Amino acid sequence: MSDQTRFSNRRAAGRRLAEGLMHYSGRDDVTVLGLPRGGVPVAFEVAQSLGAPLDVFVVRKLGVPGHEELAMGAIASGEVMVLNGEVVVATGVSTQAIEEVAARELETLRRQEAGFRGDRPPVDVRDRVAIAVDDGLATGATMRAAIRALRDRGAARIVVAVPTAPRETCQAFRHEVDEVVCAITPDPFMAVGLWYRDFAPVSDEEVRELLEG
Repeated sequence: MSDQTRFSNRRAAGRRLAEGLMHYSGRDDVTVLGLPRGGVPVAFEVAQSLGAPLDVFVVRKLGVPGHEELAMGAIASGEVMVLNGEVVVATGVSTQAIEEVAARELETLRRQEAGFRGDRPPVDVRDRVAIAVDDGLATGATMRAAIRALRDRGAARIVVAVPTAPRETCQAFRHEVDEVVCAITPDPFMAVGLWYRDFAPVSDEEVRELLEG
C-alpha cells in the first residue's frame, strides 16, 4: 500500500469522512456520536464540519465467562443490552451468569461515561439523526451493539460512518441502518490500523478535551 491510500491520523480521517456526510450540514436534528476511544477524534472532525453536537457513545463487550474473548453480547450507553442468542445457546451460559457479567460491564461503562463526559448529561437522540462514528470497522460487532441501542433510544435515522472498512462489512450494514458512509474500502483490508500512518492509542484525556470542544 502507498501512503496516498492511508490517512495521516484520525483527525484527518474525520475530515475526509465528513465530505461524504455534508448533506447533513447545518441541520438542527443531527447528533454525531463517537465510539471511544478511537472513534472520538474522527467524530470530532465530522461534528465540526457539519456544525452538529458531539457526544460519546460507550459500548462494552459481554464476554462469555471463562472465554472472555468470545462476545455473547454487548451493553451500550443508555444501559441497553444486546445479546447474541446463537452464542448464548451454543455456550450454555446461564441467565445468572449473563446478569453478573452485564452488571460488571455496566459499572465500567458508567465509570467511563462519567470520566469522559463529567457532569454533562448525554445528548438525547430521540427523533434525531444519529451519526455513529468509529475509526474503522473490522467485524462490526461493537457498532452493531451501538445501532441496537440507538434504535432503542428512539433515533429517527441511524447513520454508520467510518473512514475505512471491508467492502462486505459496509454492505452488510446497509441492511441494518438508514445510511452507511465508508470513506475507503480497501481490498484486502487486513486491519483498521493499517490504513493510518499514525494509529497511536487515544487517551481518556484526549476524549475529554474533544468532547468539551
